[in-house]
Amino acid sequence: MLNLTNVQRGALGAATAMFLVGTLTGVSPALHDYPVYGGQAVRYLFGALLLLVVAQVSGKGLIRLTRREVLYLAALALTGLTAFNVLIVESTRSADPATVGTVVAAVPIVLALLGPVMERRKPAPRVLLASVVVVVGVAVTSGFGGGSALGLLLAFGALACEAGFSLLALPVLGRLGAIRVSAYSAALAVPQLVVVGLVVDGPDLVRVPTAAEALALGYLAVVVTVFAFLCWYSSLPRLGADKAGLFSGFLPVGAVVSTVVLGTGQPRTADLVGACLVLVGLAIGLRPARSRREPVPV
Repeated sequence: MLNLTNVQRGALGAATAMFLVGTLTGVSPALHDYPVYGGQAVRYLFGALLLLVVAQVSGKGLIRLTRREVLYLAALALTGLTAFNVLIVESTRSADPATVGTVVAAVPIVLALLGPVMERRKPAPRVLLASVVVVVGVAVTSGFGGGSALGLLLAFGALACEAGFSLLALPVLGRLGAIRVSAYSAALAVPQLVVVGLVVDGPDLVRVPTAAEALALGYLAVVVTVFAFLCWYSSLPRLGADKAGLFSGFLPVGAVVSTVVLGTGQPRTADLVGACLVLVGLAIGLRPARSRREPVPV
């Protein structure tokens, strides 16, 4: 069994979480004909139920929440899950998906600036530099298309919501832990998405999925919700939000790998160059700080 340090465990968890979220690109085509918001509600419903089972089995079942914790978790679900999904869908109606993806991929910079503030410390210039390198790497991979002012505005809203997914979890992770935060946030997102779905799709909110759609929804619930959420929220306290944010660069890597595995795409030169830049950014951001040497007596 590998004897990993706390930071190494955090790095492995964050990389795994972002890689798995990136695989959404390969799985999403199977759900193109399924109601978007109803599908997300189903995903989070089953994800929340599985997380509650995990919580009970691991001895970390439901506990009484304080009013402050309820507010943070509700805000996390509303921004990081519900509003993020709505803004991503609506922004791609007015802007190229590559543009939206590149804007949202700037989240490492946001976390490098605001993460330390939430944790009551100063932003680290080295981590900020690393976040810029990672974002450039993602931009090289994703490209940058066109879009209207409304599309860009919605994309930046999605960026803010993506940052909220991490920043709003920081104040409650200490007492609740990764399992409870994941379970509560997923559960709270379900009624929110149902309301959105009823407004958008009305009675067509949900339907019986085909076999392929059921497999895709199951993958989203088990892998992208349960496993990825647990990996991410376990990593945040170990790395800090600023360094954890650097691993968002693994999103396009997961997207490329999933499309290759499923036979829906092939890696391009830009993908490889972007991945290399992401690795360079991670090397800069995760490099241990040099300790000041004591002066040598003469």
